[in-house]
Amino acid sequence: MDPKQPRRIFGLILVIMVGLIGISTPMQQIVAFPDELRLFTGQLKNVQYSVPVHARLTVDPEVLQVNGSTESSLSVSLKDPLSLHSYQIGQTQMKVKLFGKIPFKTVKVDVVPDLKVVPGGQTIGVKVNSAGVLVVGHHQVADESSQKQSPGEVAGLRLGDLIVGINRDKVQNVKQLGELCEKYSSNKKPLNITFIRNGKSMQTKLKPIYDKGDQAWRIGLYIRDSAAGVGTLTFYAPDQGVYGALGHVITDMDTGTPIVVGDGEILQSSVTSINKSQNGDPGEKRAIFVKEKKILGSIERNTPFGIFGKMNEMPTHSFDSDAIPVAFAEDVKEGPAQILTVLNGQTVERFDIEVVHVAKQSSPATKGMVLKITDERLISKTGGIVQGMSGSPIIQDGKLIGAVTHVFVNDPTSGYGCFIEWMLQDAGVLLHSETDLEQNIAS
Repeated sequence: MDPKQPRRIFGLILVIMVGLIGISTPMQQIVAFPDELRLFTGQLKNVQYSVPVHARLTVDPEVLQVNGSTESSLSVSLKDPLSLHSYQIGQTQMKVKLFGKIPFKTVKVDVVPDLKVVPGGQTIGVKVNSAGVLVVGHHQVADESSQKQSPGEVAGLRLGDLIVGINRDKVQNVKQLGELCEKYSSNKKPLNITFIRNGKSMQTKLKPIYDKGDQAWRIGLYIRDSAAGVGTLTFYAPDQGVYGALGHVITDMDTGTPIVVGDGEILQSSVTSINKSQNGDPGEKRAIFVKEKKILGSIERNTPFGIFGKMNEMPTHSFDSDAIPVAFAEDVKEGPAQILTVLNGQTVERFDIEVVHVAKQSSPATKGMVLKITDERLISKTGGIVQGMSGSPIIQDGKLIGAVTHVFVNDPTSGYGCFIEWMLQDAGVLLHSETDLEQNIAS
C-alpha cells in the first residue's frame, strides 16, 4: 500500500467537510458578516447573526461598547444578538476571532454625529430659474432670399443645451439673451455662443437672421429660463437650517434634461383636487400657490435626489413638529411603514404602506426601495401614488428612512423610494466620507 495514500484520503475527507461547512446555513451567515457598520453617536443597535459559534471581539470601548462591556476584548456567542452602543464620534475596528483564536473578520465601525430632522409631508410650490437659457426646440426663419433655416440648429446647438454667454456677456434669462442678440447682431457678425452640454462648457458661432416681417434678429431657437410645479417637502433640518424635497431631479418637460439651478424658491401650496392614478395613467395633485410673497426657502441645488436649500423655519401644517432620528440605508428593512402627504388643502396626514423590497446600496443610487400602498383610504382617494406626491417622507419604526420618488405606471399602488441617507448627503447635513469625519473631529 502506498504510504501516502492515507494522507490523500484524509485530505479528500477534509476538503469535503470544508465544502459542506461552506454551504451550510451557519457558515453562509458568518460569511454575510458585514465589512462595515455605521452608527450615530448614542445609538443603540442590535445585530443578529444566529450562528452557533463563540468568538472574541476586540474594539475601542471609548468609541463603541458591545453588550454593555467597557472592556476592549470580550467573548461572545454569535448565536445571541449583539448589542452595539456608540459613545463618541470616531472610527474603530471590531476584530472577530472565531473560537477566540482563529482570525475571521475585521469590521470597520464609523460613528458619526447624531442627526435628527423634522419630517415634512407638506405640499410645496416650486419655482426654479435655470443658470442660463435652455434650448428646448428649433424653428425656421426666412432669410433675405426667402430660404428658411434655423441659425441655432446650423450652429450645432441641440435640445438641452444651456446657453450661458454671448460674446463676453453672461446670459441668465430669456430677456437678457434677446437684448444681447439685438445689441450684437446689427454689425452682422456671428455671435460667439458659450453653452453647457452634459456638464461641459463649449462654444460655437451663430449667425442670426433678420426677420423683415417682425423687424428683429432671430436665432431660430425655442428657449426657456424657468420652471414651476408642485411637490412634497421631505424634511427640515433645524440645526443646519436646510431642507430637502421631491426625492428626484427636476427635469425640463420638453428636453428631459436636468435643470441647472441658478436660483429658485419654494412656497406654500394648497391641494385643490386629485386626479386619481389608473393603470397606464399616473394621476396628479392639483394645487395652487398660497401667499406667494412668503418664501419658505431657497433652491440652491437640483440633484438626482431632489432639491435642496436654506430654510429658516419649519412650514406650518406639520404632522408633527418634533425632530425624529434618521436611518442609514443598511438599516431599512422590508415590512410596514408610513408616509406623510397631503390629500386636501394643507393638512398633512399619515398613511400605511409596505416596503416590499430593499436594494443593497453602499453608494448613492436612485430606486433604493419598492413601496406598496396598503392604506385603503389613500387608494380610494388617489388610486395609489400620484404626481406631486414625490418627496413624501417614509417613516419606519419611528425613523425617517426615505422619500417616495416614482409610481409604477402599470400598478399605481406601487412605486419607488430613495433612501433618506442620500438626500441628507446632498443637503450637506450628513457626513459620508473619512475626510468629512476627520474635518468634523478636528473642528
